[in-house]
Amino acid sequence: MIVNKPLVLTYLYLLIYILLSSGVILYNKWVLSPKYFDFPFPITLTMIHMGFSGAVAFFLIRVFKVVSPVKMTLEIYITCVVPISAFFAASLWFGNTAYLYISVAFIQMLKALMPVATFIMAVMCGTDKARCDVFLNMLLVSVGVVISSYGEIHFNVVGTLYQVTGIFAEALRLVLTQVLLQKKGLTLNPITSLYYIAPCSFVFLCAPWYVLEKPGMEVSQIQFNFWIFFSNALCALALNFSIFLVIGRTGAVTIRVAGVLKDWILIALSTIIFPESTITGLNIIGYAIALCGVVMYNYLKVKDVRASQVPENISDRIAKDWKLEKKSSDTFTSNNSSDNNGGGGRGDISSSDKNVDEEAPLIPSSRLSHFGRTQLSK
Repeated sequence: MIVNKPLVLTYLYLLIYILLSSGVILYNKWVLSPKYFDFPFPITLTMIHMGFSGAVAFFLIRVFKVVSPVKMTLEIYITCVVPISAFFAASLWFGNTAYLYISVAFIQMLKALMPVATFIMAVMCGTDKARCDVFLNMLLVSVGVVISSYGEIHFNVVGTLYQVTGIFAEALRLVLTQVLLQKKGLTLNPITSLYYIAPCSFVFLCAPWYVLEKPGMEVSQIQFNFWIFFSNALCALALNFSIFLVIGRTGAVTIRVAGVLKDWILIALSTIIFPESTITGLNIIGYAIALCGVVMYNYLKVKDVRASQVPENISDRIAKDWKLEKKSSDTFTSNNSSDNNGGGGRGDISSSDKNVDEEAPLIPSSRLSHFGRTQLSK
């Protein structure tokens, strides 16, 4: 039996990503929940993650030289990294705080609003256009989430607002990453992202931590277990690296499908690990409706990307071929006219024939191979 090793590795990375993502979410819930480890300080937990990740990224880049830092000027750092770090810190802060009030299952159902939030922010920032078909998909997702929320037994307004705010902060971070960093021509892998963004996010979290959590930590009896927090931060760091591995071997559609599968696994596991996470039939119906909208939205986005790429590639190829034809025609005409005027010998004519014979067959073959690739890509 012939084993396709790249395919096996791809599925292995997807499995690791799903397990780590599910594990980090369940681990955070267990640490923060008053019913279990009872460490109700989500900002502190987020700062531990950011500090640990930033330190590891520093050692990997500056000490062990695993990857090289990008060319980061002060102007790019202030105009790009700082705002992205601010919204990254906000998304983690609000998202982790939601664990104090609502269940993991309901949080995953609310996360179906991510395409809605991303689309709204993209339209506001001018990176996407308001379209009727996409708007209907967003409406379907919103209706599904509303139905799921209505069916939630332990519905909590504060927790829901925290989670929705975190979703919109994450959506704005994604849009800003596209608008700011990509326009500057910067691409950051997870290590360089953590190297630049994690310390800045840590600094942004200091102010709300000092106001909201520091007074409570001075009064309450905190059980601080080094190995619990170290392993928790290590899992969060490993999740970032697994995302890098998955993105490197798969496409955006595969990751989205894996994300949907992960959500279903999380919803099922949360009801087993945390008995208070009760799921109703209305929860499932609403979430299924929302997922239908998400799947349709993903299909439209992939269709738009392919539609925008294929014509451009074809036109580029035709323009290139036209230049080849023109070059070939000009060469033949020039040599032929010189021969008629008596300026060229037999060697010039053979050279001219050689140029035409070598270049002309490339035109149909290049077009054929290009259109063949186009058909395969469809």
